[in-house]
Amino acid sequence: MFEIDGSKKSGSGTILRLSVAFAAISGQALHINNIRQNRPQPGLKPQHLEAVLTAAKLCMAKTRGATINSRELWLTPGKVKGGNYEAEIGTAGNIPMLLLTVLPICALSKENVRLHVSKGGTDTKNAPAVNYLRLVLLATLKKLGLEAEITVHKYGYYPKGMGEVTLTVKPCRELSSFHMENSGNVKSIKGVSVCTFLREHKVAQRQADAANEYLAKRGYTADVKVINDSSNQFQKGSSIVLLAETDTGAILGADAIGELGKTSETVGMEAAEKLYSEISAKPTVDVHLSDMLIPYVALARGASVFLTRSFSEHLETNIWLAEEMLGSKFRVEKINGLFRVEKMS
Repeated sequence: MFEIDGSKKSGSGTILRLSVAFAAISGQALHINNIRQNRPQPGLKPQHLEAVLTAAKLCMAKTRGATINSRELWLTPGKVKGGNYEAEIGTAGNIPMLLLTVLPICALSKENVRLHVSKGGTDTKNAPAVNYLRLVLLATLKKLGLEAEITVHKYGYYPKGMGEVTLTVKPCRELSSFHMENSGNVKSIKGVSVCTFLREHKVAQRQADAANEYLAKRGYTADVKVINDSSNQFQKGSSIVLLAETDTGAILGADAIGELGKTSETVGMEAAEKLYSEISAKPTVDVHLSDMLIPYVALARGASVFLTRSFSEHLETNIWLAEEMLGSKFRVEKINGLFRVEKMS
């Protein structure tokens, strides 16, 4: 049985999500305590609980301690099984974080997986926007041989949520290794700027214009698609996701979320500033994608390597868990201002 202390490293929900995924993948039982110990409100919140329960469905697991505010959880996994699944968060809890929990499990299914997630947040603070997962993470995972798609039915924002998406994953017999050490030159910048029931204020357009203006002053042209959404009548909101593709195949992404008191121009500029920071540093993986990739390169056969501009707390945590639970070996070294992350063969 895996014994994981949730207060170590980041002490966040990252440890819970990834340890559950790794337990399901390995088929070994998990006991995790001190769940989210370093957060202002420790324990399982609705989004974390639903992620655990959804993962348990996917691998036919038995659970104990899977209740709201629980700081201790036992999970005994069975066999990963494809099929159609439903998940419902019931708050503005982040849907992308739930997807990040179950996607590594889905990758090992021998049948198609279709997961419909409702009543949650697609675009909320302190988490990736759903279009970041769709356009950056899934596009990169395709290079490793994983075919997955996210369809957004309803965008959801804080505080009411009510977002709705479907994740579909095709069977992947084996993940390929990932080698990306040359950032190359930017060949295109794209993006998606979304607003829900804010068309009259031209929020999505203003976000896109601000991002375009910031990047144009630095010599880059961006093609940002504007979406004036009306899918969710319960909650207005907005987001913007930008991504730069290079001539070596690297994909660098950045996002920003609209909030009360935050102008549309500020949102657009924030995303553009983040993207420009990535482009200027010349990594092959952006700072957020770097930690998201760890489960997949850990599971892939052979060595993998990429460059990122920051050795974040989440990246450190994910490497630690992959080594503890999957027996993977990683080496991280700083070279010319970038962190070279290598998963050993």
